[in-house]
Parts: sequence; C-alpha cells; structure tokens
Amino acid sequence: MSSPGLQGSLARHVKTVEWLKAELVASVASLLRASLDGDGEALGETLATVVVATSVLARRLGIDYDDLERKVAAQVRANIQEEHQLERWYGDFSALERHLRESRRG
Repeated sequence: MSSPGLQGSLARHVKTVEWLKAELVASVASLLRASLDGDGEALGETLATVVVATSVLARRLGIDYDDLERKVAAQVRANIQEEHQLERWYGDFSALERHLRESRRG
C-alpha cells in the first residue's frame, strides 16, 4: 500500500505536467495572435514563453536541461546536413548553431 504523501506527490506531478502542457498550448495560441498583429515585442515575449514552458515541461518529464540542449543541437546539425529548405534559403540552422556554440562559451 502506498503512502498518502507519495500519492499526493504523484498527483501534484501529474497536475503540474498537465498545467505546463496547457500553458504551452496557450502560449502557441498567443504566438499565432501576435503574429497576426505584427507586434514584434509581443512576438518576442510569446516566443520566450514557449521556450520556457517547453524547457520546464521537459524537466518535469525527466529530461534535464543539458540533455534537452544536446537534442536541440543534434536536430540543428541534422537540418544543416539534410540541407533543410530554411537552411538553403536563409542559413537559419547554421546561424542557430553558431549562436548555441557562442552562448556556451560565454
């Protein structure tokens, strides 16, 4: 038989994960609205909220920040190697890879 504290902790964890998922969906909806308005400041704030919500959700799901960062870097490299259309047209993934590399040095 499990202890009430463990059940409470599990319930709180599940509730937190569900809340973070709802926060992520709401943030994406805000992003879509902000992109229609063309408000650069609102777009930046909303994108930051999406990144933060995604990062914290990953942590709550057992993926630590370093592992998440490695996975992001691996996806960026894969998109460069596969010559993703955004990479061919704009060099976005190469720019992101440089940014990630330089931010780790700082």
